[in-house]
Amino acid sequence: MDKKAVKRVDKQTKKESKKARRIAKRARKAEKRARKKGTGTPAITIGIPRALLYFRYETLWKGFFKELGVETVISAPTDRAIMETGSSLVVDETCLSAKIFYGHVNSLVGRCDYIFIPRISSYGRHRNMCVRFDALYDETCNVFRGTNQKFLTCNVDELKDEKEKDAFVDLGYRLGFSHKEAKRAYKRAKRAEQKKRRQAVNETEQLYRREGTKILIAGHSYLIEDAFIGRTVTDYLKKSGVTAIRADLVDQGDALKRSLEMSPTCRWEVSREILGSIVMHKDKVDGIILMSAFPCGPDAMVNELLTRKLQGIPVLNLVLDGQSGTAGVETRLESFVDIIRFKEGTL
Repeated sequence: MDKKAVKRVDKQTKKESKKARRIAKRARKAEKRARKKGTGTPAITIGIPRALLYFRYETLWKGFFKELGVETVISAPTDRAIMETGSSLVVDETCLSAKIFYGHVNSLVGRCDYIFIPRISSYGRHRNMCVRFDALYDETCNVFRGTNQKFLTCNVDELKDEKEKDAFVDLGYRLGFSHKEAKRAYKRAKRAEQKKRRQAVNETEQLYRREGTKILIAGHSYLIEDAFIGRTVTDYLKKSGVTAIRADLVDQGDALKRSLEMSPTCRWEVSREILGSIVMHKDKVDGIILMSAFPCGPDAMVNELLTRKLQGIPVLNLVLDGQSGTAGVETRLESFVDIIRFKEGTL
């Protein structure tokens, strides 16, 4: 083919591409008008599993979809049936938190158009997320490949210049909204998330000033806030008259900087926040509980580091394994609280 012919083909391709974009734009405008009039196709429904990163990004995710007018369905709080269902879907070696996640996904199958499972890999250098979150979407698609359920994702990996804002704007565009609408929805949801985070951090900082026994719980939000496996710990401490304080509710920037004092090589974002929080607050509490789910790899290494480095303060390494009953956990908590009070002379 000669150069003139190549130019003609390129010109025609560009014209067709522009035409396709114009048609797509008109279609999105028509859908928008239909939504305003209450006509056209039914609204999209997005399912969100109440597990893993949901507890960290709840305000952002729900706020983003709400700003776009997209209905969301959140799975019910964890119970034994959800945990056992999730456990039956994956191999035994899968961590407990992931088993619970798959149980939540299963409870949403058939109840929504899409189930939202973002790929979140990193927020920059030495700010990696657990590889579980990077692979979660692909693993879930494989586990539920025998169903007709559709899944929705977006990619956040700032090491590859895939920023969170761009990921959500692209997500909104794929759902049929304009870039402008998606960008506005993300900005509003992000502001709401930051406001709620600041409020939670301020309220947590006030707890360190309370009188009486104070125990710092160092664990992921999806463990501490889980209604079935984590609530047992906080409920027991509250019943025992102990002020339970969450290490993960901390100023993230300050915690990331202070984490270097405990470990200059740790690369996991959430683990670094927890390490930094412990450095910032270990002199303000009477004991520390290292809460993890069996068999979490990052937590196993980070908690081993902490038990070796923390001196002069009682530390309880509490590994949750999903076994039936709460008696074992409560017995260990009772002994730990007694040790702290004996040390204080208040037992």
